[in-house]
Amino acid sequence: MIAVGSDHAGYALKLAVIEHLKERGDEFEDFGCDSPESVDYPVYGKKVAEAVARGEYDRGILICGTGIGISITANKVKGIRAALCGDCFSAEATRLHNDANILAMGARSIGEGHALKIVDTFLDTPFSGEEKHQRRIDMIE
Repeated sequence: MIAVGSDHAGYALKLAVIEHLKERGDEFEDFGCDSPESVDYPVYGKKVAEAVARGEYDRGILICGTGIGISITANKVKGIRAALCGDCFSAEATRLHNDANILAMGARSIGEGHALKIVDTFLDTPFSGEEKHQRRIDMIE
């Protein structure tokens, strides 16, 4: 199950991601926001991060204008490893090496088609499980 959230700047891309998740057959919950009217990204970043950290959702997807603020917010929650990704290589590497549990994207810096490929890469790439990567994750925690 995937927790999805955005601020107003990420709202349109969030809707496209939700449609894409439906097409993929993925279960998800939309944590807001609910319109393109101005809101504060930390509200939605925190909601999604806390739900993932509690284990209610396997992964999260967060979107704001740049992806920066919402990823910083998510990473303040213990147990969260949110990765801001603007390309598929980064999305794959953060899953393989960091076992990232939240994908953050910037709606103003990537196009919709590219963003959906990043989502696919993030969701379809498993953690490698290699000892060196797990050791490093443990050091972060």
